[in-house]
Formats: sequence, structure tokens, C-alpha cells
Amino acid sequence: MPTPRVIFVGGFLGAGKTTLLGKAVEHLARQGRRPGLITNDLVDGEVLKGAGSQVEDVSGGCICCRFPDMMSAMERLVSGSGVDVLIGEPVGSCIDLATTVVQPLKRFYGHRFEVAPFSVLIDVRQVGVLARLRKASQADPPARFPDSVLYIYEKQLEEADLIVLNKSDMISAGDLAELKASLTERFPNIPLLTMSALTGDGVSTWFDFISQGQASGKKLAGVDYDTYAAGEAALGWMNASAQLQARGDIDWKTFATDLLEAIRGELRVQSAEIAHLKLYLTSSGGNIVGNVTSNDGPLSLRGEIASGQQRAALLLNARVHAHPDALGKAVEKQLNATAGDRVEAKITNIRSFFPDNPQPSCRIESIK
Repeated sequence: MPTPRVIFVGGFLGAGKTTLLGKAVEHLARQGRRPGLITNDLVDGEVLKGAGSQVEDVSGGCICCRFPDMMSAMERLVSGSGVDVLIGEPVGSCIDLATTVVQPLKRFYGHRFEVAPFSVLIDVRQVGVLARLRKASQADPPARFPDSVLYIYEKQLEEADLIVLNKSDMISAGDLAELKASLTERFPNIPLLTMSALTGDGVSTWFDFISQGQASGKKLAGVDYDTYAAGEAALGWMNASAQLQARGDIDWKTFATDLLEAIRGELRVQSAEIAHLKLYLTSSGGNIVGNVTSNDGPLSLRGEIASGQQRAALLLNARVHAHPDALGKAVEKQLNATAGDRVEAKITNIRSFFPDNPQPSCRIESIK
């Protein structure tokens, strides 16, 4: 049997990692490969399972802090499901992956797995955030997030083997060229690729790059864990699930749009900045996936639920610069308000919290 290949795809919240993972599965399946996915997010896991993927979820923290759990998940996918390519998606606020995941995997399991170059995605529409990385001026608009969160963003790029400019079809050619020049100046030794994971443009080029046998984990970022912990603690985390029963005919896509916009509006009133807000609505007649990655940007919605479907299951996940209690209350309030007279909404679980301080299971500060 060939050595299973491991591909890690990092990037800040809302960069498009889950969309790329879905395209990666399609690409690998066309090649006759058997891909498996390792996720850290309930909504992402369900979305990818709904697309027919083999998925293992590493719950309770990012893969950097759950390295043994990640290895167990990888072994289950390879031994139990015959997977020959593994794709791992770290939490979008995670850093130091080259030291805590890639190097330990190469050091202790290099005989068992082959690790591809570590890709980090950027949402090119966040040019303002990128421009402010340690270079703020009076003329710049206020930062979306505090410096400790921008620190995470910067360190993600610093440890990349490859920077992928995602959603490149959503900005002008001039802005894209300016962004590439800025990144080349800031990270001169890290290759850049452009892509639209949603349309699939550039995905094959990305696969060609990470399949060339180049070294992985070549960049160690040198992370200050106090600043890292402060950045993690600045973003409240919320997971919720609900069972929905329509009281009559309903357009579930309209309901999903209304719900996301209502939650966003409530958070905007509270001056709570969204890093990501994800929705997964599923029934026997299909599913709908929704994403919001800022307080003011476009809402993304894809999928369909056939007419006549009265029941649906809802999953919500959010990372927001807000206190978790306020975040949870905002979501619960707007779910009930959006449901109104048209839907009976029974919340089966809602949990909001600050993540624990990052405590890696293993760190190797040398390059193998």
C-alpha cells in the first residue's frame, strides 16, 4: 500500500478552508484516490459528511492541542475506511501548527505518513486587515479585531509553506496585484498562489504544488503564547443546534437568509465583530449551507431543500469578538424571532464559551 499523504490547510476564520476541502475531495475522487477529512468544527464536519466524505472530528480543541486524538482519527480513517489521502483543517484561530503538528508528525510518524507542504489561506477581501498587520496609520480605518487577534493572523502567514490567496475572483486585478506585491515584500520566501475554492479555479494548480514532494513545515513562527492566548480569548465561541418544524409551506432558503441576517444585525448593534458565523440546515429533502465572515460583507448561501419539507435540523457555529454570554443570548433571541409564527424552533443545545488557553500536546522547535 502507498504511504498515506497528509495535507493540512490552515487560515484565519472565514478564509474558505471548508470550501476548499470539499473541492479537494472531489478532485481526489476523480483521480481514483480515497480521501478522508479531519475537522475541528461541528458544522464543517456535518457539511462534509453530507457531501459523502469520510470525516473524523477532533473535538474539544484544535489538533495542535489534541495531537494524540488527531493521530487516532487518522489511523481510523486509514485502517477502517481505506483512506489514502488525509486532509486536516485546524481551527481558524490556531497558530504554531508547524511546531505542534507538522514536526511531531514527521518526527514520530514519518515512517507511516507523508506530509505535504502546509497551505495557509487568505480571504483576499480582507486586504484592510492585511494592510494593518503591525503597520497601522492614522489614515487607516479602525481594525476589525484587537492587536492580539491580528497577531494570530500574521503568525499563520509566517509559518506557511504556501500562501493561497482565496476568493481571488472577488477583487479587481489591480487590487490583487497590489496584495501579492505586499505579501511578497512581507514574506519574501513563501510562494503565493491564487484561487477561487468556490468555483474550483486554481484548485488543480494548488494540488500540483503540494504534490511535488517539497519539504513541509519549513517555517517556524516563534509564537508568544501569552499573546496567542489573549487573541483566542478575544473571540467568543458558540455552538447551537435546534429542531425546526414549519407550521405551513416554507422556503427554507429564505428562512436561513433571514436568520443569518437577524443574528448579524443583533451583533452589529452590540458592536460585536463577526469572524465567522456558519449555518447548516438539513432535511430529508436536501441541505443548505450559510456563511457570514464579517459584519458588513456579503452573505454566502448554497444548497437547496425541496419544497414540502416541514422538518429540518439546524446547526449554528460562530466566532465573534464578543463575550460568549452576549453571543449566546443574541443567537437564541434571533432564532426565536426569526422562527416567529412560521416555524416551531426547539433548541436542543446551545453552548457559548471562551476557548481554553492553547496548551499543545507536543512541540518540536526544530525542522526535520
